[in-house]
Amino acid sequence: MQRARLVFMKIRAGELYGESPLRSFGLSGRELPVLDGGRKSALMAFQKDMKIKFKNLGLLNLALTHRSVSNEAGHKCNNERLEFLGDAILGAVTAALLYEQLTDKNEGELAKIKSVVVSEDILSGIARELQIDTFLLLGRGEDLSGGRTKKTILADALEALIGAVYLDGGYKPVYTFVHRLMVPEIHRVLDNRHYQDYKSLLQELSQRLHKTYPVYHLLKRSGPEHDRFFWMEVSVNGRVFGPGTGRNKKSAEQEAAKLAYAYFSSLDTEPETSGVTGRESGKSTYSG
Repeated sequence: MQRARLVFMKIRAGELYGESPLRSFGLSGRELPVLDGGRKSALMAFQKDMKIKFKNLGLLNLALTHRSVSNEAGHKCNNERLEFLGDAILGAVTAALLYEQLTDKNEGELAKIKSVVVSEDILSGIARELQIDTFLLLGRGEDLSGGRTKKTILADALEALIGAVYLDGGYKPVYTFVHRLMVPEIHRVLDNRHYQDYKSLLQELSQRLHKTYPVYHLLKRSGPEHDRFFWMEVSVNGRVFGPGTGRNKKSAEQEAAKLAYAYFSSLDTEPETSGVTGRESGKSTYSG
């Protein structure tokens, strides 16, 4: 909250004194990566699809330049500083949207909705919809290791893009841009149609119902290093659920947690539920 306040104090100071955001933040053209003809054409098409227009395409290019590029090239041109700025702006604009639109919600409810709306899962999904993964500049090693599919990299790039939109045009275009991206996500959260972190939900529920924590166990993994597949189960209060499967442990744990959460959340209204893969601890139903 303090970071967002400091950023917007500087934003307002720059606009009051007639400075461009680019100048007021001390960013010069010398700090931007060099654009060749092919990259410039690609970025022109990208911004057209996003329905925004940069005065300085170098800023857009910088927003899409991952640190792995600068690490391999031996320079400091990457999107990390823009990500820092964009994170603060995204948080402030989203908070303003929630405050304006959800007049019946208290501070705690607004904070909980905001934490979901600006979460890595939602931001990375928006990034994929914008095709940021296609236009990202990654170092060779990061690209080969699947960097274009990593949620953290995608979410960070979206925040960097938001920072670049502000630096290029000021508050009005960045507010319009964030409004267009986040309002649909706010409605999805309110309608409960968003991504759910079932591990966190299960932990909260198991603490409330049983004063205990879920325990996850790896059942099996298969495939080469670059194409692994995992089977996980979770135990809660002597009952085991699974297997949950996924391309990494985290996603497999989420699937197992989803099964357990469905069962235990139903206990508030029904003594048992059908269609959920659960068993007493020690009675394995897994084969493989």
